[in-house]
Amino acid sequence: MIDYKLHIPGPVNVAPETYQAMTTPVMGHRSNDFVELYQACQPNLKKLFQTEDPVFLSTSSAWGVMEGAVRNLSRKKVLCCMCGAFSDKWLDVSLRCGKQADGLQVDWGNHIDPEELRKRLSSGEYDLVTLVHNETSCGMMNPLEEIMAVLREFPEVISVIDTVSSFSVVPIPKDEWGIDVILTGSQKALAMPPGLALLCVSERAFKRAEEVEGRGYYFDFLEFRKNHEKGMTPSTPVIPLIHGLNHTLNKIFDEGVEARHSRHAYLNQMVHDWVAEKGFQLLPEKQFASKSLTCVRNNLEIDLAGFVNKLREERKISIDGGYGKMKGKTFRISNMGDETTETMTHLLGQMDEVMTDFMPS
Repeated sequence: MIDYKLHIPGPVNVAPETYQAMTTPVMGHRSNDFVELYQACQPNLKKLFQTEDPVFLSTSSAWGVMEGAVRNLSRKKVLCCMCGAFSDKWLDVSLRCGKQADGLQVDWGNHIDPEELRKRLSSGEYDLVTLVHNETSCGMMNPLEEIMAVLREFPEVISVIDTVSSFSVVPIPKDEWGIDVILTGSQKALAMPPGLALLCVSERAFKRAEEVEGRGYYFDFLEFRKNHEKGMTPSTPVIPLIHGLNHTLNKIFDEGVEARHSRHAYLNQMVHDWVAEKGFQLLPEKQFASKSLTCVRNNLEIDLAGFVNKLREERKISIDGGYGKMKGKTFRISNMGDETTETMTHLLGQMDEVMTDFMPS
């Protein structure tokens, strides 16, 4: 197997020391040793989520707890903010869960307009809103602070925010902004292998869940809370990844959260500068461009599949040639996780060299 350097939107590269942390011998998940591990993660998790609410660990992808949130929290109707592949999918998930649901749809690459959200919620039809903060499919980051200001005007509406690719990249003060459920996954900016979801649930959301039937078991928020109080998870946890999480949290606070945010912003701007220098364009408006990755329009109409393949085969670097209906029309470059000025300089240099064979003459 050839070891490629990943600059795709996820999973991202995992550092050797993170893998090493995951080699700790397994333990009983109902043992005092596990309770100690679980509880060791909590102070840093709460600081990183900027919350006083409990933070749960789910052995699943983030989609598990995204579906769970819909099952736990909607009695009336879900409004799914749809601006890319993953936010669009949330409407399908809600309908498959047997919920009434509508979409607030914008074109991929556009952001959700807080004023349009206010108009839709003013109808009184909805009791749950889902939003993907950072849409990796199109490299767009929604104006979450402004959106949360609108949601606070509708106290009967619970908010569920997917921060899978923005968590630890930019500040997201859960309690200050009044987010009810915030969720993320291990394989993006946390730079861990896939398989662990993290979610934080407000007291308001717990009260709603207590009133909703058909929550299921595996993703029942009340089961998470009951087991959390004992330092455990409802079902068998992925213990190696929790060891990796504990290591990662310590690493994040050793770097400093603000320094981590600044690093991601700087590396992201490096890619934006490269895009402009080459004559390409960003897909989203600059002010709404993701800080985790860059989604580039193929406005020069290069052989994008050829470029991506040559970069992978000859330079052992993997970027993405577009997702879903944007395949071939865009390419995506990740700067999240443990990337540095050195690693991004190397990436852009390698792209420069390969790109010469594909640029229009």
